[in-house]
Amino acid sequence: MFTRCSWRLLLLLSSTLLLLWLGCWHGAAPPPPGRTHILLLSSWRSGSTFAGQLFSQHPDVFYLMEPARHVWHHLPGGSPELLQGPARDLIRALFRCETAVLQDFMHQPHQVSQIFMWLMSRALCSPPACEAFRRGDIVSPGECQAHCNASPFGKAAEACITYSHVALKVVRFFQLEALYPLLADPALDLRIIHLVRDPRAVYASRQLISLYADDLLISQAHNATPNARLVMRKVCHSQAGIYLATLHHPPSALHGRYLLTRYEDLVRDPLGQVAEWYRYTGLASSPQLEAWVHNITHWSGPPDPEVTAVWRDASKVSQAWRHQLSFHQVQEVQEICKPAMEVFGYRPVSSEEEQRDLAKDLVLPREELETQTKGWSVFSDLH
Repeated sequence: MFTRCSWRLLLLLSSTLLLLWLGCWHGAAPPPPGRTHILLLSSWRSGSTFAGQLFSQHPDVFYLMEPARHVWHHLPGGSPELLQGPARDLIRALFRCETAVLQDFMHQPHQVSQIFMWLMSRALCSPPACEAFRRGDIVSPGECQAHCNASPFGKAAEACITYSHVALKVVRFFQLEALYPLLADPALDLRIIHLVRDPRAVYASRQLISLYADDLLISQAHNATPNARLVMRKVCHSQAGIYLATLHHPPSALHGRYLLTRYEDLVRDPLGQVAEWYRYTGLASSPQLEAWVHNITHWSGPPDPEVTAVWRDASKVSQAWRHQLSFHQVQEVQEICKPAMEVFGYRPVSSEEEQRDLAKDLVLPREELETQTKGWSVFSDLH
């Protein structure tokens, strides 16, 4: 008799084998010369939706937002660590424009709109996926949904192969080692951008949106009911562990293919950070893109559901936790996430007055980060 755990493991294994088989069946081939594969690696509520749009709106980028969510919600019985394998294999297939693999995680897929958050992908709202807009247009989610909702599913792959860059945003990886097979794949020219955020801001943002399904999966892996303390510990320790793994005996294939970015540095100098990202990934900017980046990071108008995830005064958003959270909540997060805060250069506060004083900078300068983490050990300091 199979136990429930055995069935879950069997399901995960069969799904992984199916993904690999589909890659061979569809004739996965090395990318055309110059194609670059960008992995925006982050965690929930860390500013990755905003960061993803900085790639999505580029006319040379085919972008998908959190495709690994399809794996998590189709295979809910596995632990977060076990699901990393199927999620990674899905990512590999999508980097090769094998979007057909997504159909195995959907019920009767017929349209591009069945892909999670498809309307956040400008490429799925542009020719050849959708003829309503020009290739270089900056398209809002609302406009995309109104005009491109009925595009056939096969248009996703048709569009993907026409781009020089494929960018995928993921928030469901907890170990750098899970990505090593992607780094070793000669068919991929991989560039990892690791986006992290002050844990206190992450916690504050989590209060504004329900992540019950994801929190439940993480908590069940520890035989616990969903609770913020356990989830925050998992998020903080995994993000710090990923970064420390790049500093201590990383594989040679990682050299020049990993870039750490703090959300706070991004919103303080968005144009400068975007320029660094584009240089790193081989993309050219344009006056139109630069004007768009400036506008979305300096939005001071009334809240708008159409643009609330992206258009806002980003510098104010990064500091919102200092007013939103009580000092008791801040103390709790600082205790839970102390190692991650030290690793990423986030200074703790010792009083409510210090918390509310926005003139006090709580982010260590970027150039001091490496010195800050020099003596850390991946295995001993995080657990």
